[in-house]
Amino acid sequence: MTRYDMVVVGSGAGLMVLEEALDQGLKCAIIEKAKFGGTCLTKGCIPSKMLVYPADFIREMETADRIGINTCPPEIKWDTISKKMWEQINYHKKIESNLLDMPNLTVYKGAGSFIGPDSMVIRYPDNRTDDMIYGDKFIVAVGARSFIPPIEGLEDTGYVTSENFFGEKFPQSPWKSLAIIGGGAISMEFAHIFSAFGTKVTIVARSSLILNKEEEEISEFVTKQFTNNGVDVLTDSSVLRVSKDQSSKLVTVENPLTKEKRTIACEEIFVASGVQSNADTLSLENTEVEVDEKGWIRTNSYLETSQKNIWALGDINGKYQFRHKANYEALILSRNLFSTKKKEVSYDVVPWTIFTNPQVAHVGMTEKEVKGRGIPYKTAKNYYSEVVGGIAMGYRKKDEDNGFIKMIIGQEKKILGVHIVGPQAAILLQPFVYLMNEGYQCRKKAEACIGKKGIEGLRMLCPQMGTYAPISDSMVIHPSLNELTAWVFEKFD
Repeated sequence: MTRYDMVVVGSGAGLMVLEEALDQGLKCAIIEKAKFGGTCLTKGCIPSKMLVYPADFIREMETADRIGINTCPPEIKWDTISKKMWEQINYHKKIESNLLDMPNLTVYKGAGSFIGPDSMVIRYPDNRTDDMIYGDKFIVAVGARSFIPPIEGLEDTGYVTSENFFGEKFPQSPWKSLAIIGGGAISMEFAHIFSAFGTKVTIVARSSLILNKEEEEISEFVTKQFTNNGVDVLTDSSVLRVSKDQSSKLVTVENPLTKEKRTIACEEIFVASGVQSNADTLSLENTEVEVDEKGWIRTNSYLETSQKNIWALGDINGKYQFRHKANYEALILSRNLFSTKKKEVSYDVVPWTIFTNPQVAHVGMTEKEVKGRGIPYKTAKNYYSEVVGGIAMGYRKKDEDNGFIKMIIGQEKKILGVHIVGPQAAILLQPFVYLMNEGYQCRKKAEACIGKKGIEGLRMLCPQMGTYAPISDSMVIHPSLNELTAWVFEKFD
């Protein structure tokens, strides 16, 4: 069996660690059973945005009359939109080609599983002879897959997930009707996409709110906008069974509180009920790697597992499943593996955006979380209709789609949470991520260097540390949507 200095399992964010290892002159291997590039490139955030932007444009056209522009109903060129999407996905071929040409790297296109703490077997889909390899270090970045709930008749009826949608189940044209099972981010993006393209969409969510990790008023706001756009949102609804007749797929749902049942007829069913760990494919029982009760690999603040020569990053460790979080971990791990000064990961400031309509952006705690921790706080909101940039876009106070920013602050102006719903929410959120991260980093450095008493002294010298003061003390471009987020602070006492 061949021995490698480093073996990387999974070709998403793991590629960043691999690149650094190759730069260090190490003999490496990479194992990938699917397309190279990981979930984000091949079946996630990148190809979905090729569909989200046209959907955004359609929704903007539909409301253009409020700024004095009348438009004709758009003609959807599905083939053109699809081509742009596949061009992004097909970048995986270039990644693979580049990897095959790299010196000191062996590419294994199969599924790897451990046969010991320092060895793996690689099995191939075409029944080729298995390969067995040794590694001094293993980087596990195999991600997650769609969770398929045990619903009666689902397998026989057939369904779509984000994996096969960006594969063999991709439709030749938008479906006429679609039932989406799940109320999270993936569900909301696809509901937006297909409803904008003319599909009759029904969302079925078990919880009492869609997007139940967001502020309650944001969840309710998004629900209302979906409803206004013709989407049926069924909350507090469990799927009892799935079947089909000669013309449709049938989804029977029940409200567990009222026991009311209804059947949804649709052309296709999209399952977006969350994700589950791929750790069960790795035969971890042949190592000392520990997993938690949900099957995610346990990692410490250095991304080390309980097996000293194995590290894990990305979705597989179950901590915030976003590509930007995985990239961040890959940078930290690369530093820790190849430098003498180790750095810990921090999940204090993890932002995210849900690219639905309206767009939702989130960083920090919700008001419910702050209240649950007993932290003194204040909140304030600022609406798009209250700034010139928003008024120019046609928003008025009475409009049902008048989005807003909700700011949560603690004592001494500390930013605890920022939540935005409306156009360009992702862009508007980002400055707060920088501010909050600066505050957490300064705090940890001070704790390490001078202790708690010294932190208080440091705050006396630098009172704006981790607060919104740098924003409220800065000039803000006028008129622009940046005023929406900058001027919210004027509403605090």
